[in-house]
Amino acid sequence: MGSHADGDGCTAPNEHLLRVGHALGGDDGCIADARHHAAAFLDQAGADHGLAVSARVKDLTQLVVSELVTNARKYAPGPVLMELRITTRAVDVVVWDSDPVVPAARPADPDRIGQHGLEIVKAVTEHLLIEQRPVGKRITARITLLDPLAATPPPAV
Repeated sequence: MGSHADGDGCTAPNEHLLRVGHALGGDDGCIADARHHAAAFLDQAGADHGLAVSARVKDLTQLVVSELVTNARKYAPGPVLMELRITTRAVDVVVWDSDPVVPAARPADPDRIGQHGLEIVKAVTEHLLIEQRPVGKRITARITLLDPLAATPPPAV
C-alpha cells in the first residue's frame, strides 16, 4: 500500500470524505439558505470525520458561497445548483447556473461600487476553476483547511 502523507492514513488527501448537493430556488432567501447549508456541512464534516475546520475556514466558505450564489442569481435565469465537497485538506464550493458567459474578475477600481464578488472569491481561495458546460457554467472554488495564521510558529522569546 502507498502512503498518504497528507491524508488520515485511511483516506487519500484528495478523496472526498463528504459531499452534498443542493438545488437553490430563485427566491430572496436562497443566498441565506446556501450559507446555512455550508455552515451545517462543515459542522457535519467536523463531527463525522474529525476534521479541524477553523472559524476562519467557515467564514471564508460562507463568503464564497454567498458571492457565487449571488452572482448566479443575478446573471443566470433559472435554478442554481450548489455542491459542497470536503477532503482532508480542502473544501470545494461548486456552483452551476444556466448562463454560459464565463465571468472575469475586473481590474481593481476603488471608485467602482459593487461587482467585486469574483475578485473577492479569487483572493480568498486556493484555486478557482470556471468551466463552460453544455448548458451554462460550473464554478469550483477551493478553500484550504490549513489556517495559515494557526500554522505560523510563535515568535522566539
